[in-house]
Amino acid sequence: MRRFLASFAPGVLCLLALATAAQAETDPAKFFKANCTLCHSANGSGDSPTGKAMHAKDLRSDEVQKETDAALIEIITKGKGKMPAFGAKLSADDVTKMVAYLRTLKK
Repeated sequence: MRRFLASFAPGVLCLLALATAAQAETDPAKFFKANCTLCHSANGSGDSPTGKAMHAKDLRSDEVQKETDAALIEIITKGKGKMPAFGAKLSADDVTKMVAYLRTLKK
């Protein structure tokens, strides 16, 4: 029994760690920070040096905020212009969560 518990406990810990890592990757705020702030800045303004050089959109602007959810989902999934596609990194549900997160960005 002790041998079983000794081999079982590390496996449970690994599964918990993987579940936490997977959740962190799909958390919209964490994903945005890890993948979007280089160009769009932490506040979504696009005022970072890279964002200015790439002419990144201000995600808080009326222009972006007036886009339909479907349009933003397509842009995040397939990319647009110099923005890379994130469809391979995010599930459809996670892309929808990203759109909801972008709606929370305020000027």
